[in-house]
Amino acid sequence: MTDAPRRRGRPARKAAEDGPVARERILAAARAEFAAAGYDRTSVRGIAKAAGVDPALVHHYFGSKDDVFAAAIEVGFEPALAVSAVVGAGPEGVGERLARFFLGLWEDPAARGPLLAVIRSAMTNEAAATVLRGFVLRRLLERVAAELDVPDPRFRAELAASHMVGIAMLRYVIQVEPLASADPERIVTLVAPALQRYLTDPDPEPAPDPTPEPDPAP
Repeated sequence: MTDAPRRRGRPARKAAEDGPVARERILAAARAEFAAAGYDRTSVRGIAKAAGVDPALVHHYFGSKDDVFAAAIEVGFEPALAVSAVVGAGPEGVGERLARFFLGLWEDPAARGPLLAVIRSAMTNEAAATVLRGFVLRRLLERVAAELDVPDPRFRAELAASHMVGIAMLRYVIQVEPLASADPERIVTLVAPALQRYLTDPDPEPAPDPTPEPDPAP
């Protein structure tokens, strides 16, 4: 008499006995796989193979591929969620603090893998882009904007984020030289004034319309 087939998502008893250890191993494998191959080329089966578990165990702990992706990158974004404390320290020098914080995050090998995973994946996959928007917009930029005493704080925070994400793309993803091998402190020195302006400068007065008004009809 053969055993009845297990339902999808129900791990074998032996695998389940690994408990939290297996879950953490799956997360570590998922971060590595997504960082190396991006969302589209990563599969639940590939994650399971890298973690040394049955694919059913991945579904048991995380559900779908989208769910394991979100869980894998969340660890990388946890330090970034403290950025509001950097901004909340006051307007003086906020550009430098933010630039140093951001680059320090990317220079940390433990955080870089999940960050690479989400940046690479969001460029080609809408599900990954949705996860990125959820973390960056709802959980990160809104916290930054809440600390800014300027007009359009959300817009200011998004401008600062676009500047730093562009640097991350060129330095860590595409690895364009000489930016890829530049001293982080040099980057901070050059980038900080722009971030300071985004986050603290008052909105300039609109430029006057250069088009002369037509002469009134005789």
